[in-house]
Amino acid sequence: MNPLPALALTLTMTFSAAACAPVVLTPGPTVTDAHIEPDAIVAADGLRLPLRSWLPAGTPNAVVLAVHGFNDYSHAFEGPGQTLAAQGIAVYAYDQRGFGQAPDPGYWAGEAALAEDLATAARLIAARHPDVPLYLLGESMGGALIMLTMTRPDAPPVAGVVLSAPAVWSRSSMNIFERSALMFFSYATPWLTLNGNGLNIRPSDNDAMLRGLSLDPLVIKDTRVDTMHGLCDLMDAAYGAAPKLHVPALVLYGEHDEVVPSEPTYRMMASLPSNPVPQVKAVYANGYHMLLRDLQAKLVLADIAAWIKHPGQPLPSGADQRAGELLQGVSGG
Repeated sequence: MNPLPALALTLTMTFSAAACAPVVLTPGPTVTDAHIEPDAIVAADGLRLPLRSWLPAGTPNAVVLAVHGFNDYSHAFEGPGQTLAAQGIAVYAYDQRGFGQAPDPGYWAGEAALAEDLATAARLIAARHPDVPLYLLGESMGGALIMLTMTRPDAPPVAGVVLSAPAVWSRSSMNIFERSALMFFSYATPWLTLNGNGLNIRPSDNDAMLRGLSLDPLVIKDTRVDTMHGLCDLMDAAYGAAPKLHVPALVLYGEHDEVVPSEPTYRMMASLPSNPVPQVKAVYANGYHMLLRDLQAKLVLADIAAWIKHPGQPLPSGADQRAGELLQGVSGG
């Protein structure tokens, strides 16, 4: 083989990488005290993060702050919020920076900024409901963000966390081609957008819900490569944070998940600490990635409500027993 084309390609990649870098829209300077409004969390830099809520008729017996997944927004919790509110659990959810109706949709804000927003929102919601236990609920990327946030020195005080299919597909779990392609395009063409067309990934068995997402203009369809790069940074951090997650946790996963692979997920589950409290893992034989919106979502939500109301008791679905079977012999790390 003539080595010149290969050399030319190498030089092109090198100079392209040197010319560009992933775009990260970090927060601006502090201009206000972070505060909560009826329809928004206002961060210290003045950025408004749209807020939704689903509240029970009376005083809630628990409060959940829900964190959406990648390219999604707070509307993801419309169904789960209504269901949990009917169980006496208040639910709040906000659009994260770069997603939904928050400013600069499609651009990555950096994991530190996202974690700071979550910690701020948790403290503001807790102040709105004093003496009521607060839980964090994260779906996919939201679960990864909760793992990172709750292992930071300034983690907000919460009663527990629920991680639904947390995004822990770290770079160590990717093959060399996936890692190399992500690195190259993140620096050479950070503006390039990609979508999942043709991948034949089924995120849920709820086809009606998926059709709704495809028609929702606030759900991002074409993703910047540098935003994917940022997501991978977050997933790396979340995977590494698992052994330090010393808060009560309920971790949920579906055996039909085609978005976050089972291997890193099970290793992450196995690496969770058992002290000071044991963590509860649940695996659903008929579950997909979007467990909270799958056709069997009511089963999963009933488990969440039961775990919040009756900690230490077996889950009604038996999904915790299934997890115990699958995790036998799995080592963390």
